Amino acid sequence: MQVLKDFINKLLFEKTDNILIQLFRYTFVGGTAFLVDFGLLFFLKEICGLHYILSATISFIFGLIVNYVISVYWVFTNKGNYNRKTEFLYFAIIGIIGLGFNDLFMWLFTDKFKIYYLLSKIISAVLVYLWNFFARRYFLFNNNKVKDEVKG
Repeated sequence: MQVLKDFINKLLFEKTDNILIQLFRYTFVGGTAFLVDFGLLFFLKEICGLHYILSATISFIFGLIVNYVISVYWVFTNKGNYNRKTEFLYFAIIGIIGLGFNDLFMWLFTDKFKIYYLLSKIISAVLVYLWNFFARRYFLFNNNKVKDEVKG
């Protein structure tokens, strides 16, 4: 029983640099951000009548903010080598690149492949999720990169 408690503690509560644990946590963070993004996309498109690309852009930004807040406190233990403003700026730049991918994929799947826009969003979200995790893990929250540069 203690082994299970230790495993759950390590998986959910301890600070870690283990990429598999971070990926597991980021999946929950991404899921939460996705629910915000997806729900707001539906609301803006269906209730407010905005174009799906504009709705996807606005909802993505809200999802980005949710993702940042939870990620820096729970997923990535290495806070990078930046103050919070710079860190968020880099986090947002990676997110903006992800937004470009998101809108491109939404347009491609919806307009070119004629897939329903909400299904296009799900496919786009999976692809952008992978970009966001690995870009943030290796470019923003990776102290080893800086340590290697100092050694070399």
